[in-house]
Amino acid sequence: MTHLECGKCGTIYAANQLMNLCPACQRPLLVRYDLQTAALTMTKDALKTRVASLWRYEEVLPVQRRDAMIQLGEGWTPLVEAKRLGAAIGCANTLIKDESLNPTGSFKARGLALAVSRAYELGAQELAIPSAGNAAGAMSAYAAAVGLPAYVFMPKDVPATFQIECKVLGAHVTLVDGLINDCGVKVREGAAKYGWFDVSTLKEPYRIEGKKTMGYELAEQLDWTLPDVIIYPTGGGTGMVGMWKAFDEMEQMGLIGSKRPRMVTVQAENCAPIVRAFQQEDEHAELWQGAKTIADGLRVPVAVGDFLILRALRASGGTAITVTDDAMLHYANVMGKHTGIFPAPEGAACLAAQVALLEQGWIQPDEQVVLFNTGTGVKYAHLWA
Repeated sequence: MTHLECGKCGTIYAANQLMNLCPACQRPLLVRYDLQTAALTMTKDALKTRVASLWRYEEVLPVQRRDAMIQLGEGWTPLVEAKRLGAAIGCANTLIKDESLNPTGSFKARGLALAVSRAYELGAQELAIPSAGNAAGAMSAYAAAVGLPAYVFMPKDVPATFQIECKVLGAHVTLVDGLINDCGVKVREGAAKYGWFDVSTLKEPYRIEGKKTMGYELAEQLDWTLPDVIIYPTGGGTGMVGMWKAFDEMEQMGLIGSKRPRMVTVQAENCAPIVRAFQQEDEHAELWQGAKTIADGLRVPVAVGDFLILRALRASGGTAITVTDDAMLHYANVMGKHTGIFPAPEGAACLAAQVALLEQGWIQPDEQVVLFNTGTGVKYAHLWA
């Protein structure tokens, strides 16, 4: 790691300080590395001998001290060849990156492992997060592992499973009458009053660094190639932004070439600010009014990193699509019975999108498509009860 750089205005900041958004323009900060030096040791051969976790990519991760690397078994999730599913939908080369096997049952463990580890390393005393569920559970777990107090703000209608998880992990849970952006207001107020460090999506530099490891793993698991299409459920969008960043880093290190997947954002029909902005060719996504969906991770009416998500979609020749809640429930059953994976609604949304894009001819039947199941359906079992 060499420095932090604003993803919007390009202002550069020293790395070893606790920071949230760019002070100059209030947009996300990105971590930059000396990739030529990293490439000397993070070689394809060297990686074959390393631990099966996201920490295998330590040269391009921000945590400096080994004792600050909080490890609960995050990363190196399976890339499942979904042959029966592919045959059923008419896209034989369909793969599922199953993030449900991370600690706390979702991909959020990746981002929070890095955010909490780095905050701990830099001396943060207390952490706070607004969350619709999985991010709060992950933050609570990693904070508990090193004894940092954790403050969680959730919409009051979030399923009880998520609330209970955080409480059992020792977090202070406050339920808010509103959406995740309303919870974010409470976090900012508490940060100003009590000195909490805010680990909101894209409001600190390091969650992206954990999420980007999905891109590194995908390339490594596909023998340093990338698929034709990646379909990703997008709320705050850290995973989309992180993977796009990872592809650029890997190319600079000589691990992959210039070919990129077409990136697809999937959002819920009744909460689709990124899809609307993409279709209108806007640079930023306006607040979505009256956001509502069964997929709590997709109920994000505004994203601070909207321009980074849209930039990745357009640069890749990708697209953005909505699916209904009913489609999520239906395709969760389809995925489950054809793969043995019980997906969260967000993961099922990716399959619904794939089927729609196949029908439209945007995806060809012979293309290699990777779906991201971002979490376990077990936490959403009430939806099928």
